Amino acid sequence: MARSALSGLRVLELGSLPAGALCARLFADFGADVLKLEPPTGDPGRGVAPLVDAGGGRREGAYFAFLNTRKRSAPLSVAGLGELIAETDVLVDSLTPAERVELGIDHAALQAAHPGLVIAAVSWFGDDGPYSAFAGSDAVCRALAGGTQLVGPQEGPPVPLPDYQAGNVGGLSAFIATMASLQDPRHASRRLEVSVLESAIALADYNVALAWAAGGVDKRWGVSRFSPNFPLGIYPCKQGFIGVTVVTPVQWRTFCSLLGVDELGNDPRYVERTGRLNHADELEARFKDRFLSKTAQEWFALALEHMLPMVVVPGIDELLDTPEHRRRQVFEAVRQGEKTHEQPACPLRLQATPPLRGGAVPQAGQHAPAWLERAPVEARAADAARAPLDGIRVVDLSMGWAGPLATRHFADLGADVIKVEACQYPDWWRGVDDRPVVFEQSLYEKSAYFNVLSRAKRGITLDLTTPDGRRLVKELVRGADVVIDNYSAGVLPKLGLDYDDLRQVNPRIIMLSMPAFGTDGPWRDCRAYGSTLEQASGLPSVTGRPQDPPTLTHIAYGDPIGGLHAASALLVALYHRQRTGEGQRIVLSQVECMLTMVAPWIIEQSANGQGGQRLGSRHPQHAPHGLYRCTGEDAWLMVAVTSDAQWLALCEALDRADLAARASLRTADGRRAASDQLDEILSAWTRDREADAAMSDLQAHGVPAGVSRRPIDLLQDPHLKVRGFWQWLERDFVGLHPQPSPPYRDSRGTLPALRPAPTLGQFNRDVLGGLLGLTEAEIDALLASAVIGSRAVPPEQRKSRAATGRQFSQPTA
Repeated sequence: MARSALSGLRVLELGSLPAGALCARLFADFGADVLKLEPPTGDPGRGVAPLVDAGGGRREGAYFAFLNTRKRSAPLSVAGLGELIAETDVLVDSLTPAERVELGIDHAALQAAHPGLVIAAVSWFGDDGPYSAFAGSDAVCRALAGGTQLVGPQEGPPVPLPDYQAGNVGGLSAFIATMASLQDPRHASRRLEVSVLESAIALADYNVALAWAAGGVDKRWGVSRFSPNFPLGIYPCKQGFIGVTVVTPVQWRTFCSLLGVDELGNDPRYVERTGRLNHADELEARFKDRFLSKTAQEWFALALEHMLPMVVVPGIDELLDTPEHRRRQVFEAVRQGEKTHEQPACPLRLQATPPLRGGAVPQAGQHAPAWLERAPVEARAADAARAPLDGIRVVDLSMGWAGPLATRHFADLGADVIKVEACQYPDWWRGVDDRPVVFEQSLYEKSAYFNVLSRAKRGITLDLTTPDGRRLVKELVRGADVVIDNYSAGVLPKLGLDYDDLRQVNPRIIMLSMPAFGTDGPWRDCRAYGSTLEQASGLPSVTGRPQDPPTLTHIAYGDPIGGLHAASALLVALYHRQRTGEGQRIVLSQVECMLTMVAPWIIEQSANGQGGQRLGSRHPQHAPHGLYRCTGEDAWLMVAVTSDAQWLALCEALDRADLAARASLRTADGRRAASDQLDEILSAWTRDREADAAMSDLQAHGVPAGVSRRPIDLLQDPHLKVRGFWQWLERDFVGLHPQPSPPYRDSRGTLPALRPAPTLGQFNRDVLGGLLGLTEAEIDALLASAVIGSRAVPPEQRKSRAATGRQFSQPTA
């Protein structure tokens, strides 16, 4: 029987933020005893829509169910709380400062009293800074994190999802930091401050880097359009919708041929994606109606045949009925009250220690406030404080966004990450294409988003198609703890570098692969970008205005979501290995990671037999809720009234006592019914105000509100500046450039200083000589035979070498 990787751990959860709840739930997924303490009225999340039938005339939140599966729930009381904490391994605390004072909770005192306690202190905006006392919500956080401004029609308003996104990203970030802090058996007590706002910036730092490098400001390009890619969108077919992402010139020519518009594929104006984006309306008019000739399933079959990133975009009901998802068992049955529904299963598929399946959502206060029995824990002396992952080595074979984001977290937490590229095929995130200017001017060293994702890593080059390259990467694996890759299925086995090969070199190795749709079944060879994963997840079917087709919320949503899940899975596997010595393989299907972002709607469909209507940025439960125009170019303010008390506070801020006195507006149902009128009133108030001033006015009254920031504006955000979130690093080829800080802060100050991303092959001699012990002569021989190098190889040289088998020389490393 498979073992639970985290069995024996005790996790105490306080507070009601979704980010804290998801962090704790991930512990429960792997067998930890998670005890959630709820106030007498229950966690307020139990009443957050969408609501589902829990039996006995009771309705309860679908999102709450997803966040709290497999936990126990006990009443929250000051009495006995100290005794519980004394036997706790991890405290996940999303209480407000006032709530902590009321309960007598002092994190510094707890650290001093309990040497091994790890505290995850989760909040919307962090402990300090101008926003620290702000009223928060999921939508407000995403607005301030640059996650809403680029979504929706050009003329506005932006149309982001109303809820259930930033909390997940914050929860994953908190879990990563907390699991990392448990890796050393003699770990010192540590408090990790986790900001949901700063966590959510992981979804936008690509856009920040892109806009900063271009010296300008990105704009909203339209529904399901994001710079710099085109076509990137969702189109109606004879039956259903097809999601399309075309990036490379080859993909564009193939796409045009498939749709019978070869003249567009051969037009030099449209070879590069920016040229296509600048003519998007003209091009779309030429090809979009051609999708009506076939069903979405037929187009998907053709896309698989021609290796194009195109997928069926399902509705939530279709998602639940998808045969491939049923075959892979991506959903699990969970009890909620007297009823059972389906929801996305934990996607962290560790093969030796898989996550638990099934179980129940606890009823409020259902259990006693006491820990389950466990084997005696040996008393230990805490080790001197050091970075959580100090001593861990990662061989990073991944490219793009998802894998490098996972390993960026490892580097940020103190691991030695060795990034392996090849001069013939560098990380595509460097922006390498076939234009001569790329090689003449070393443009592959100037990619702002590569530099953001690969900071603090040691970069080397190895041509893995050569015997020497394969031998040397195996030598790296021999002394490593983790290998991560996102190659297409079949590539590493052909090279003799798959898990079965590598564990012969190092039986303790943990290897994670990140296929888009798994490594078996009919979708295994589906080409995918992060946008493809969002399209396939069903999320677009619940996004956007009622009159829009299914709508994308992000240029590549699946990438950062996959990266956060990958880091989480690896840390669980490392913890298991710390206790048992056993390595293992992890196959992480990135589309299954994206399904977690759709969980409330999946549960609603499963439990109720139907889902709600798309509402744009309005909330299915609360009102007023949405984006409101302010003075200035394309300036918008997110306002999210989520309680009756906040409604009264809004009336006071607007000086509208008449609205506060109106009986029909005293409940959320009444306010939702009057959404049109309330939106007009609130719009009239914001229209003549600057967005930041309006935000400050509303927040001063306790109303959740946040400016819809353009990603580039995050560099000047006053809260982030005060907190020192942006760090400016010097790097060859680009000079001084901005880097986002990790979204967690360590009370012991052990996180290493950020270092710039490596240039191509920068650490060849350092790693091959200093780590593997090669002599200077041996390294020079590798350089002469082009196994290693420091310059990207133009395509004509790659083709020449492949055709003749000859080597070519590299400049001195």
